[in-house]
Amino acid sequence: MAKTTDYTKMFQDMMGTFPMDMTSYQGALKSSAAMGEKMAKVALEAADKSTEISTAWTKGTLAKMGEVSMTKEDPADYTKAMTDFASAQAEMAAQHMAAFAEVAKKVQMDTVELMLAAGKDMGEEATAAVKKATDEVTKATKKVTEAAK
Repeated sequence: MAKTTDYTKMFQDMMGTFPMDMTSYQGALKSSAAMGEKMAKVALEAADKSTEISTAWTKGTLAKMGEVSMTKEDPADYTKAMTDFASAQAEMAAQHMAAFAEVAKKVQMDTVELMLAAGKDMGEEATAAVKKATDEVTKATKKVTEAAK
């Protein structure tokens, strides 16, 4: 009977000849974790600022509601109170929406800055990893070629 070739052993020997350096993978994992931490910081700062804006808006609304809910002598004073309240609400809405827009703008700018920095870092890391891998493969290939002679 014909003997079958053990490809598993052959591939294990071949892969053993080309060592893998896991430091580049560990570096990528650390970079990814650092990026996640920075992005979380941006998101948490935005959430904090948004909460402050919402709280200020609510306090302003409640203060104006106090004036509306007071008893008036003349029925026309109720109309004036509601008109004043609506005007104050429109003004507060404009101010607070502008504040929310500023928060969103800052988040966008910070995110773009982080992404550009990450892209630059990843490009440099990839170049270094490819150069290192090329050097190792070249050495391993020479070693295999010399052993085959």
